[in-house]
Amino acid sequence: MQQPTTPPPLVELRSLYKYHKTRDLQTAALNGINLHIRTGEFVAITGPSGSGKSTLLNVLGLIDEPSKGTYLFGGQDTGRLSHGGRSRLRKERMGFVFQSFNLIDELTAEENVELPLIYQKVAVRERRERVAAALAELEMNHRAGHYPRQLSGGQQQRIAIARAIVTRPAVILADEPTGNLDSENSRVVMEKLTDFHRTGSTIVMVTHSPEDAAYASRQVRLFDGMELIPES
Repeated sequence: MQQPTTPPPLVELRSLYKYHKTRDLQTAALNGINLHIRTGEFVAITGPSGSGKSTLLNVLGLIDEPSKGTYLFGGQDTGRLSHGGRSRLRKERMGFVFQSFNLIDELTAEENVELPLIYQKVAVRERRERVAAALAELEMNHRAGHYPRQLSGGQQQRIAIARAIVTRPAVILADEPTGNLDSENSRVVMEKLTDFHRTGSTIVMVTHSPEDAAYASRQVRLFDGMELIPES
């Protein structure tokens, strides 16, 4: 009887390097990273400042390209994709949450959440249904018509999370999602991310906060661009 095959990791990095070069110096921001992330995991990337956390997240989000090594997403070698192919993969299968929220001041909360669906050319009726559902999931539907300046930091981040999930991405990439929030709003945001994880979402989060990292199902600690493997 044939054994069922194990699906490939959603994310797989093989001997991945990222160099930053100046006129006289080359430094390795990422130094031979090997990483597997399976569908449904909640992974926290931790480490001191300058350890390569944000660089790693930028590579995972196809915002930056590795200098050397292989990055497979869903079994697909991203290094073989054209610029347009990388852009499509990023827009269609990845959702982003940033420390600084990155909302557009001139758009309402509802319009900010709708924007990635417009880029994907989703039909108007479906856009409205999905935006309403995402706002309701974050308990922000009563703020749909408000502009970012009319919202607190915690509310803005919840709108940013709604924008990240509205496309139904394969993975949510969160860069210090509570970095600009007080402790109560940080707790709310982390509990929302945990709720999404419980319902099957894959989340990769960069954080310097041990409290936030504790919400994850697995932690990857970086130091000088390398993963520290805990001693057995």
